[in-house]
Amino acid sequence: MAANSAVGKVTEVERILLIVPFVERVQREMERARIHRWSEVEVIRVQTDAGVVGYGETIQNYTWGRVDLEGRVINRSPFELMWDDSLGAGLQMALFDAAGKLAGVPVHRLLGKQCREWCPLSFWDHDMAPEKYEIEAKKAVELGYTSIKIKARPWFDVYETIKRISAATPDYFCIDADWNDFLINVSNAVPVLRQLEEEFPKIKIYEGPIRADDVPGNKLLRSQIRTATAHHYGSVPGRTAIGEGYCDGFVIGGGVAQIVADGHASAMANMPFFLQMVGTGLTTTLSLHLGAALSHAQWPAVNCHELYQHNLLTERIDVIGGHAQVPDAPGLGVTVDEAALEKYRVEKADFSLPRRLLKFSRDCGVNVYFANDSHHTSEMWQYFSLGNQPVYERGNQTELLDDDGSQGFADLYARAAVAPVLTRS
Repeated sequence: MAANSAVGKVTEVERILLIVPFVERVQREMERARIHRWSEVEVIRVQTDAGVVGYGETIQNYTWGRVDLEGRVINRSPFELMWDDSLGAGLQMALFDAAGKLAGVPVHRLLGKQCREWCPLSFWDHDMAPEKYEIEAKKAVELGYTSIKIKARPWFDVYETIKRISAATPDYFCIDADWNDFLINVSNAVPVLRQLEEEFPKIKIYEGPIRADDVPGNKLLRSQIRTATAHHYGSVPGRTAIGEGYCDGFVIGGGVAQIVADGHASAMANMPFFLQMVGTGLTTTLSLHLGAALSHAQWPAVNCHELYQHNLLTERIDVIGGHAQVPDAPGLGVTVDEAALEKYRVEKADFSLPRRLLKFSRDCGVNVYFANDSHHTSEMWQYFSLGNQPVYERGNQTELLDDDGSQGFADLYARAAVAPVLTRS
């Protein structure tokens, strides 16, 4: 153990609320899906009596831990409580950072034996139109990524999306598609997934094509396609998922203790997984430490730090050949940009948006209008999950319509706020 090995106890926990804007090219898309709230970041600064400071963060409207339990850690050593997932993402991360600094070792040394020095990362974007995904794919290549994970949604043309990404990227580039169950059942999924893998060899992994709890359907689907499939670990009991062989690998996220346990279970089954940890540079750094200690974190981790205007660190996380180097300095091994914390600090988050409509259009002339989407709780999400329109047709489009101040818009919005409105062009 290094010289700076004082145990140290937590003397203070400071919560810093930030609004870290998204880059301009994706801001409107995040607003359309009502996940612009992910810009609300709570940074937690932990002080110890040894003079060591630890940092962590919680993406308040996404991360697994929006909790307020700092009283439990005061006057206690970070080593006592850092494995307690119930403390929430930011506080747990800060305790690991402080513990590593107290011990004089990087966080990955606290997690287990290091198995890699460079971890695979994937570029990620929420669902958007094909031409916008093309721009994102080019940006991913520019930043050193060799893969992108997309959201495949029935309200956009997934064939056109993957065609554009494939044409805009080098031969080595890979595409992973997350369906969030929107193919609904195996009879829908097989022809769509077969067609995509035949047309576009850059497709490598399909995540969640149908519901994870449909174990027989997933087993049948896996036998009918050649592309690897993934589901979130824990969607069905791990023994069932592994024993039934209903997918090729997993998506793993949550608290550190849960991630490590699930990661070891996957390793025992010799099944790879994505680490899915959404946040700025702090969360991505913790993901790198976990990836360094978990042997089967072999699929590229899903982080979205590239979408924020600032990663809250003094340096960017360089990606070279689709991999980022694991920090080897004590704790998280990165420096928080204190000036950025002051710049983006707020007293209260305000996510109000102007009134807008979503217009979904099919090539056959059918239009469906929805009031603003609110991600998986929205009327739009439920509408497509129940198969109210054909899944994954070519030519599907969706646009966000701003309020033009007309009575016609007001009337249509009022109707769409009650139920989807169907029209014909």
